[in-house]
Amino acid sequence: MEKVAIVTGGSRGIGKAIVEALARKNIKVIANYNQSEEKAKRLKEELEKENVSIDIFKADVSKREQVKEMVNYTIKKYGKIDILINNAGIDQEKMFQDITDEDWDNIVKVNLYSVFCTTQEVIQYMISQKNGCIVNISSIYGINGGACAVAYSATKAGIDGMTKALAKEIGPSNIRVNSIAPGYIDTDMNKRYSDKEIEQIKEETPLEKIGKPEDIAKCVEWLVEDSFTTGQVISINGGWG
Repeated sequence: MEKVAIVTGGSRGIGKAIVEALARKNIKVIANYNQSEEKAKRLKEELEKENVSIDIFKADVSKREQVKEMVNYTIKKYGKIDILINNAGIDQEKMFQDITDEDWDNIVKVNLYSVFCTTQEVIQYMISQKNGCIVNISSIYGINGGACAVAYSATKAGIDGMTKALAKEIGPSNIRVNSIAPGYIDTDMNKRYSDKEIEQIKEETPLEKIGKPEDIAKCVEWLVEDSFTTGQVISINGGWG
């Protein structure tokens, strides 16, 4: 029977590349989106031209009730969930002393609470199946930290900590939990960098180039197919940092 996957933040950037990669592997994919409805619809249409079908589902994954609706939809339609990719997230560039309580609460809710909430709603089904694969998309900033990105770095470090702890807890249920910590990837989130800053990043990167969303998607493909890797934070960054 075909595997079933939920990919949060699946309409653009890294999430889009992951949706495309998994769907082309004949995995039934629910591509979650929140604000990017047009991009989600376009992705669905593009894949249909390849005779590849996906589901798209609008849900704010920082809100439990909407997560429950997405999970219930998936179970009702497919009867199981084999794979969860926690990719949804937001960024913020701000001096530490300028971060407001509202800023902090928002980024924690979207980046970290969403992973807790979505995973908690999904693993009840994985535990009953005695099988599952969870991949959390964190960041090199969760490992090394980033100036003017303290809140973002804190949430990504939290994801990595959760990954390692949860892998130990639910490993006996044959559920694997891993993180991928990308370096600089060419996505909309990183468009704020100037050409000069991008060139500087390339110079600081041993491979002298920036990554593509497909580089992360390839690692997700491997983790989905693998059976003995869990509790790991895999940094894909071209040697940067």
